[in-house]
Amino acid sequence: MKHVLLLLLFVATTATGIAQNNSKPQGQHSKLENRARQILKNTPIIDTHIDFPWSLVERNEWFKPGYEAHALRHPAGDFDYERAKQGGLYGAFMSIYIPAYYQKLPSGSARAVADSLIDIVYAVAKAYPDKFALAMNAADIERNFKKGIVSLPMGMENGAPIESLADVEYFHIRGIRYVTLAHSRDNRISDSSYDTLRTNGGLSAFGREVVREMNRVGILVDVSHLSDAAIWDVLETATKPVIATHSACRHFTPGMERNLSDTLIRAIARNGGVVQVPFSHYFLSARSREVFFQADKKRKDAGLDENSPEGRRFMRDELAKSGIGVGAVADHIDHIKNLVGVTHIGLGGDFDGVGLALPPDLADVSMYPNLIVELLRRGYSKADIRKICFQNTLRVWRASER
Repeated sequence: MKHVLLLLLFVATTATGIAQNNSKPQGQHSKLENRARQILKNTPIIDTHIDFPWSLVERNEWFKPGYEAHALRHPAGDFDYERAKQGGLYGAFMSIYIPAYYQKLPSGSARAVADSLIDIVYAVAKAYPDKFALAMNAADIERNFKKGIVSLPMGMENGAPIESLADVEYFHIRGIRYVTLAHSRDNRISDSSYDTLRTNGGLSAFGREVVREMNRVGILVDVSHLSDAAIWDVLETATKPVIATHSACRHFTPGMERNLSDTLIRAIARNGGVVQVPFSHYFLSARSREVFFQADKKRKDAGLDENSPEGRRFMRDELAKSGIGVGAVADHIDHIKNLVGVTHIGLGGDFDGVGLALPPDLADVSMYPNLIVELLRRGYSKADIRKICFQNTLRVWRASER
């Protein structure tokens, strides 16, 4: 499972702490909450990384008769229609996640998985056309929002299914609008921040061709998960803005290459790109990870299944004791704003991709308003919030379209 891999990779990383929320009068909070709800009436939230399709695979809910209904209500996961509407999420990028072990299987294996996961998204949109719709271009998000429909654009996490340049256009035709070039291991395109082999020394020669072809056909290049050298190679090669679909700030996690350094954040901004801030305890600080590991150990010791309602409630209660939550996510947003300005910030929560390692006040897609309230408390304007929620992401998406 994705979150098990993350736990193993991050446990040894050192980091600094992050400031917590200040207490605030209830009356002030209510006013900010009302203001947040007003903003969200005409502000569609876009989240560039939600692992709903793969979560169905992990839970063995894939292709069972009526599996599409999990998109309406899925209490075992973090995303569904009911909670998306509550949270103001109208641009839910479905992650077409390809585990790295498929890279070792026969040619075509990774592509078959990608196609199957894409088929899930198509099936959901077809089953509930009054609730969901595919999004093939940036304009679809705003058009569907006006109809009250949740858009399901798609991004592919791990470029392993791309075995030839022709595959780039194939996946564009199928609806893929960004590709995370690598995931947890180096592949034929790029080195991963998690892999110590550094197989390609950054991007491979083929990887540079893939980036150029993605720019040509209209697929965003996602630099999350890449090694620093690979990101620099992408920035040198790309002719269009790039995106980091779920990457936080290394400033708060020194030594964690998975998060972005200040230098890389500035370079992405110069490229015109956007950094989409994730919500997981894995990315926020060393303390946030330690808090999660301790809570998860207690859950296991208590014999509670992580996918059970009891296990989820237990973890939320334990994590709430730490006080680490929406304020820690806002700290990362603040840091990027102070470095490069608000026009280079978006949201990439990583829902359904990190198990129970989410703050209790950002534990599923109904809870985005909590983050909006926190940003308002910190002095962000309505214009700032609209940029963070959707305008910045649509800007880079439009810039990539042919």
